[in-house]
Amino acid sequence: MDVRLFIAPVIEDIEALKEFSESLDDRALEVERDVAKLKKSPTDRELVANLFRTVHHIKGDAALCKFELAVTIAQPIEILLARFRDGVLLFSDLLAELILLAVDRLELATNALLASQPLDNLKLLTISQGLELLATTSAQEIETMGADLIEEVTGFRPLAGHVSGRTPRSTIQRDESKETADDLQFFRSLAQQFENRSPLFKGRTMRILRLAQETNKANGSPVDLAQLEAAVYVHDIGMMLLPESIWLKVGRLTADDKLALRNHPGFSAGLLQRMPGWEGAAQIVAQHHEMADGGGYPAQLDASGICPGAKILAIVDAFEAVMLKHIHRGKNRSVLRAIAEINACDKQFAPEWIAPFNKVIRKTIES
Repeated sequence: MDVRLFIAPVIEDIEALKEFSESLDDRALEVERDVAKLKKSPTDRELVANLFRTVHHIKGDAALCKFELAVTIAQPIEILLARFRDGVLLFSDLLAELILLAVDRLELATNALLASQPLDNLKLLTISQGLELLATTSAQEIETMGADLIEEVTGFRPLAGHVSGRTPRSTIQRDESKETADDLQFFRSLAQQFENRSPLFKGRTMRILRLAQETNKANGSPVDLAQLEAAVYVHDIGMMLLPESIWLKVGRLTADDKLALRNHPGFSAGLLQRMPGWEGAAQIVAQHHEMADGGGYPAQLDASGICPGAKILAIVDAFEAVMLKHIHRGKNRSVLRAIAEINACDKQFAPEWIAPFNKVIRKTIES
């Protein structure tokens, strides 16, 4: 196996890669749907055959576009599915998770290559080698080895569970001033108005708040609790000052759409800046789309210029976004795949906050 395929693949035809990316969007949707059906009806041979054909088409598309990395990843999945189809293996939740994780990483790798970004953080070689080994291993060993592979790629054992949507206890303490409590209640009501704009947003604010609070706590609570809570409530309120045709858009955003969306942190932070006592929250909101590598917006700050609260909010907000990604096309995102994607973006987020966030997620899925 040529390791260079997974670290610095040579793209012979960028237009062909774009065509592969477009076809992969559709194929990935087919994989997701058939896997979801198979988890309910694991003995349905027709579904297994359909899933096999879809993966075979992914491999064929990749070969046609001379994208060897994708061929190498799809090949062992195809072998596994052939064993399912032939009745040698039974379909399981763990193997479903492996297939979806591999297809996810293939999508991320394709997008990264089109954007001229590195692939070394995606652990593609680990996935490919692990799938190759699984493709020929015995049915008795495949579950244990598959669990080991998922843990090696994501950092988590594939245990049952999900991120709870339960509402966290408010951080408002009894000794806080009534004015502070009233402000937070007002910010919370604004967040509720934002959520009411789309059924996709239901419960979003409290999920983000809980993760932000617990991540802060896991790292010694350096961020003021009230300021962090206010920032969570207000961080996307600026979206409502943009045309709904942009921020509620289903499907791909245009370059102009993306440029317009970059204004929302400033609008949101502006509200907090005009209210005495919320300067810390305003800074968190203004910086929550900055990236540790300086590639964020609006000010292109690097890690040293981003406040801790914004680093927390960037991670938990992205995690929520990943969980909702492609939901308009029926694509469910598991916690394991979402956390794997967040951890793969090691240059985007502050590494000192990734570990505490992982600790919170680990506690959640193992509880």
